Amino acid sequence: MDMELRHLRSLASVVDSGTFTDAGIELGISQTAVSRNIAALESVLGVRLLHRTTRSVELTPAGERVLRHARRALAVVADLRQEALTGVSTIRIGYAWSALGKHTPEFQRRWAAALPHHELRLVRTNTPTAGLNEGTSDLVILRRVPEAVNLELALIGAEKRYCAMSVDDPLVTKRTVTLAQVAESALAVDHRTGSTQLDLWPEHGRPHRTIPTNDVDDWLTLISSGAARGVTAESTAHQYRRQGLTYRRVRDAPPVPIYVGWERTDPPAILREVITLLANLYQSPR
Repeated sequence: MDMELRHLRSLASVVDSGTFTDAGIELGISQTAVSRNIAALESVLGVRLLHRTTRSVELTPAGERVLRHARRALAVVADLRQEALTGVSTIRIGYAWSALGKHTPEFQRRWAAALPHHELRLVRTNTPTAGLNEGTSDLVILRRVPEAVNLELALIGAEKRYCAMSVDDPLVTKRTVTLAQVAESALAVDHRTGSTQLDLWPEHGRPHRTIPTNDVDDWLTLISSGAARGVTAESTAHQYRRQGLTYRRVRDAPPVPIYVGWERTDPPAILREVITLLANLYQSPR
């Protein structure tokens, strides 16, 4: 038996939707067909891909590796189909929290002018590599260097740090704040993908309590409730405006470095052009 695209689609859909039933609905096939496709893929590969219980479906370690390749293969096929129909290839740039903040519209305009035969697709993926390891991105914007073996980085710029706080926070009356002032309250931290961790503070001046969050939406919700403050890059402050939430610049914090990343063994053909576009964007007068 050969591996087929329907096998890969079923695996990705089960993981994304969380159940075989929902995967079948998403794919327009029966739950039984989804189960057969997963079983066929496991048979072809000779490994168990999923742990299935009455309440949940979880990837095995082998399944996590296979899923990364499956997503990459499905994306390549989708891009191939589009390129065949339109003559335009797609470059997917992933990011975990915010893309390029206030630079995003200008980047999109410059991309269209400089690279008209390559469609730009910005994809938010809340993983340490912003979708690169998962196969959903060709390039990524990173504000924190992840532990990844096959990753190459280029520094393209830097952003100021801002403190996010509720509109009822005592610091709202200040135009700027300090790290020491921020540390007087609990700190919301996304340990997986957030740009700010406790090492931003001196060892004896760190916040006494942290509250972990899972992604930018959880982070924003927690802070707007007044339960914590957060420190983030300028792009987050620009991209995420929410009722009950405001931002103040942290005047004594070092800037957040901005990197573009790609797979060392599989760089996009237009890599250098993209790096130039991004670097020029951050070097332009602000």
